[in-house]
Amino acid sequence: MKISEIISSINNNQLFVPVFQREYVWKRENVKSLFDSLIKGYPFGTMLTWSTNNPPKMKGDIEYDSKMGAIKLILDGQQRITSLYLIITGKIPPYYEDKEITNDTRGLFVNLENGELQYYKKTIMENNPLWVELTEVFQDNNKILMNLLNKDEFKPISEKILESHGKIKGILQTNFVEQVIPIEANIREAIDIFYTVNSGGITLTDAELALAQISGYWEEARDLFKEKIFDLAEKGFPFKLDFIVYTLLAVMYQSGDEMKKLHSADNKEKIKSTWEILNKYVLDYVINILRNRAFVDHLKEINSPYALIPIIVYYFKKFENGDKKFSEKEINKIIRWFYYSQIRNRYISQLPQKLTKDSKIAWESDNPFDELLLLIEEERSLKITENEFEGRNVSHPLFKLCIFYFKSRNAVCLTTNVPIHQTMGKMYQLEEDHIFPYSALKKLGYGMGDQNYRLAQEFTNRALLTKFANRDKSAKAAEKYLSTIDKKALDLQSIPTNTELWKIDNFQSFLVERRKILTQQLNEFLDSFSKTEKTTSAISIDTLIDKGESDQLEFKSTFRWNLEKHQSDRVLEGAILKTIAAFANSDGGTLLIGVANNGDIVGLEHDYKSFGKAQDKDAFELTLRNSIKNNFDMTFASRFIDIAFHLIDEKEICKVDIRKSDKLIFIDHIDKNGKKNKEAFIRIGNASKAIDPEEIIKYSKENFNDKI
Repeated sequence: MKISEIISSINNNQLFVPVFQREYVWKRENVKSLFDSLIKGYPFGTMLTWSTNNPPKMKGDIEYDSKMGAIKLILDGQQRITSLYLIITGKIPPYYEDKEITNDTRGLFVNLENGELQYYKKTIMENNPLWVELTEVFQDNNKILMNLLNKDEFKPISEKILESHGKIKGILQTNFVEQVIPIEANIREAIDIFYTVNSGGITLTDAELALAQISGYWEEARDLFKEKIFDLAEKGFPFKLDFIVYTLLAVMYQSGDEMKKLHSADNKEKIKSTWEILNKYVLDYVINILRNRAFVDHLKEINSPYALIPIIVYYFKKFENGDKKFSEKEINKIIRWFYYSQIRNRYISQLPQKLTKDSKIAWESDNPFDELLLLIEEERSLKITENEFEGRNVSHPLFKLCIFYFKSRNAVCLTTNVPIHQTMGKMYQLEEDHIFPYSALKKLGYGMGDQNYRLAQEFTNRALLTKFANRDKSAKAAEKYLSTIDKKALDLQSIPTNTELWKIDNFQSFLVERRKILTQQLNEFLDSFSKTEKTTSAISIDTLIDKGESDQLEFKSTFRWNLEKHQSDRVLEGAILKTIAAFANSDGGTLLIGVANNGDIVGLEHDYKSFGKAQDKDAFELTLRNSIKNNFDMTFASRFIDIAFHLIDEKEICKVDIRKSDKLIFIDHIDKNGKKNKEAFIRIGNASKAIDPEEIIKYSKENFNDKI
């Protein structure tokens, strides 16, 4: 089918999009690449359509009438077809409303001399008539072309202009290869084909594919979900449809990784009744708790909306049991856990697996948010430290926590004294202003590419101002600007009031002092909600492995057996000791021996055999403890080390828990050249790194009260 025929078919109500299709999600780069391929004559894919006289519900206002006979539905290629329609006509296709196009990709320009495509850039397009909006070329009857060719300055390149213009116009006659599902197919078969076509690639997420299946047996589902999404978006919470699907899966099945459970039509009545409760009661209640008690005014203030799902699951169960509200104690525990889920990035990786664990706990436990908090603590210490602020910009979760904290204190814009909680109007939207102007810091060696650039952008050099106030402040020196601000307003945003620190020569000292203030205040803020109660729920070894390596968890395949050389290797034993030392010199951690880096279970069989006749865990533990004792000392081996064994898939692994030492410890480390040196290691991310010798004394002072 020619592209011009596709456009005409959409306009003449002959080509439709079924409601089970996802919304338009392409971004500008996708559209730019599509038209670049079309202009160059490259392949750009195929479309899959279904001719039927018994269609499912369709997007848009059109209702099927039997008088229409067989109509054609787009099953695959909708993103490309919608992009073509947007650019060629300059309009929203009739199967969408304006508010549904969250990524408006119109406004693509072409340079008629060389065919280059760009979205509008004032610097290169403002005074260059060769840059023309693609839509104008398609809609224009060669008027643009003639205006250019009639100008003397463009006559030398007239052939290039004609060639580019011709290629663009030729797009309308390009054939969009079409594959057609026969009219005999029913709705179930069509959806299965749609699922099969899309599940093989990365085009659709598991949640989007599940929603397509849901829409097949409950036609109104997508429209109902979108209606709620638009409603929540007006309140500052613009969720995606994926979030709704994950929520349904978690509430109905306490799962995040079994989307196929939603595919069966047997779910129809259950999913409808679940949605009715979520829609009318649960979602609004949970969001109001976050807004009013956790000071979350907008979804953009949190790094993962999926942290709401365990809260939703817990409240849904309470609601079904006739309990329509959280107790004050529950609210405090929920907020504390929510904050930690954000600053410790609970849902940034392994989302489906973590949602399964967390939704099960939320559904089954009598004390879920203490248990959920322990899961986070297993990965990383809850205590915030000063070094976590260093070089972190405004996108870091800790800055979001600062915003919540400032709001809780009724902080105000430094200039206007307007409260930063729920500010209203465009001119009073919050902006993160540099306290020490970047323009001034740049002159002192803090510019992009400079070693200290990250310090200039550190969020401890930011204050929350309204847009109006930020425009008024402009690039005033910190010393001059802060001297005009009420001390109470500065205190409410944790800004040091020592005027000496406001001088630009003391910029780094200012950062150090504000980090110190924020560290103390944020820890106290988090503790003020509630203390974690002891729980009988233990973290399973499987759960621990599923978390993957981190700053407090490391995997080692063997203790001393080299799997590649098939022989004992003391270098591997040295790596084990280095890891133990690094954990002890940091915040403690867990070492699992018998587990590969990717989480596969290797077991201890190879190490057992390397001990000769004593092929059991007792010999392994004795050897490991002796190695620790000989390389450190008896006190460390007895006080700071716990060793346990676990059986997984009929393979034994060893779990070594290392507590933080009371002094900096060293090990004899052999470098690449075979030279033995005493070194101190610490954890940085999921790796053990040697401390720079020049930093050892400083590190010891800051972490062990100078005990070496």
